[in-house]
Amino acid sequence: MNQTAKVDVELTKYVAQFIVDARPDDLKDEVIEIGKKSILDGLGLAVSGSVAKSGELVREHLSDLNLGDGPATVIGGGRRVSPRFAAFANGVGIHADDYDDTQLAVAKDRVYGLLTHPTAPALPAAFAISEMTKANGRNFMLAYHLGVEVECKIAEAINPRHYQTGFHATATCGTFAAAAAASKLLGFDVPTTLRALSIAGSQSAGLRENFGTMTKPFHAGRSSESGVAAAQFASYGWTATPKILEAPRGFFSAAGGGYDVNAILGKLGAPWTFADPGVSIKPHPSGSLTHPGMTEMLRLIKEHNIRPQDVKHVRVGTNSNMPNALIHHRPKDELQAKFSMEFCMAILLLEGRAGLAEFTDEVVARDDVKAMIEKVDFVIDDVAEAAGYHLMTTILDIELNDGRKISGRADFGKGSPAFPMTYDEVAGKFRENVSFAGMSGSRADEIVELVRNVEGLPSLDRLSELLIKIA
Repeated sequence: MNQTAKVDVELTKYVAQFIVDARPDDLKDEVIEIGKKSILDGLGLAVSGSVAKSGELVREHLSDLNLGDGPATVIGGGRRVSPRFAAFANGVGIHADDYDDTQLAVAKDRVYGLLTHPTAPALPAAFAISEMTKANGRNFMLAYHLGVEVECKIAEAINPRHYQTGFHATATCGTFAAAAAASKLLGFDVPTTLRALSIAGSQSAGLRENFGTMTKPFHAGRSSESGVAAAQFASYGWTATPKILEAPRGFFSAAGGGYDVNAILGKLGAPWTFADPGVSIKPHPSGSLTHPGMTEMLRLIKEHNIRPQDVKHVRVGTNSNMPNALIHHRPKDELQAKFSMEFCMAILLLEGRAGLAEFTDEVVARDDVKAMIEKVDFVIDDVAEAAGYHLMTTILDIELNDGRKISGRADFGKGSPAFPMTYDEVAGKFRENVSFAGMSGSRADEIVELVRNVEGLPSLDRLSELLIKIA
């Protein structure tokens, strides 16, 4: 049932109470192990994102601010600054290549995979405040999980209109994630946590029209920074409403036109989002909606030994919501290519892989890539539409020059809970990403093992030492 003005529920207080009451022992082993994969994935992406053009511009911005030294690491940036600006830099880095993890929707009217990228706002805030407070690994991990949990349940509860009409949920809901993580690490009581969440709510912003540009990862960085700043202002005694989520002029109403109270009330940690419905880790640095089709295309290429010169035509059919995000049909650069189903199909047919090295401006500009894109039609399919928006059903029909026709269908991609990566598989992705940025194998190996045993770390000092520089 959608609630447009259910003020008497005291929903924001429920969220604040959950944050304050949470203890490390509340995390089951299964949740801890799943979370480690996303933490490792996020740190690796912050490293690879530091060598993106956006990383260079972020460091220029930090220099212009004349911040001086601080306690929090700019990953790959060679410096430490205040927590809010480290959270900004690292949030941009994690999301720079659109290669970070994805929240999965539960309700059928929510678009599968189109809620948030939960780690990009939550992890930088938890990492920065943990560095500042010298938190141990258990408390860092709890704060990260709380950030993800609050972010995901808020995203699940708000009316789908929020995303469909243009809000970027990672940017909006992610601000609450960062505020939740920071509040926990700073030891806030319920009234102070309430103020932090409410200050965060007034900073929730980000529009999907900027997909395919540097402003999309800017959203993730700014949401993490804003949540940290909200917690800092709350600690000073800054005032704010105690009902930012549920009020008639609050977040749910203003940004979504309402919410499903049953998707959040009593649901925080029951179950934890990492356990059910789960979080998807990306096998390719492109929009998550491309991944079922990419997983199936790779399978078909290998099974039928499809060569580029064999391909006459490819039809890719999905539900009507997927083209709303995959908006670049003839991409001009690497950022647009991440939101181009046509490019993702074309590059797999040409190269048989799609990693960071394939998503570059130079590759997008290649004549053979442009020619293959012209052979790909991305359309709305009645069967995929009938399957529901909670799935990413993708139907492939490939016509070859010799007259053969090859078809396939996928509802999920590699890395989803239905087809999960192991920790070692995520470590393989991590090593590839940090190597792309120039990090040595021995340094990467040590980070992999530190995260594998993060709950036993007395502090994050060694991780910070390994991450502040690439080599």
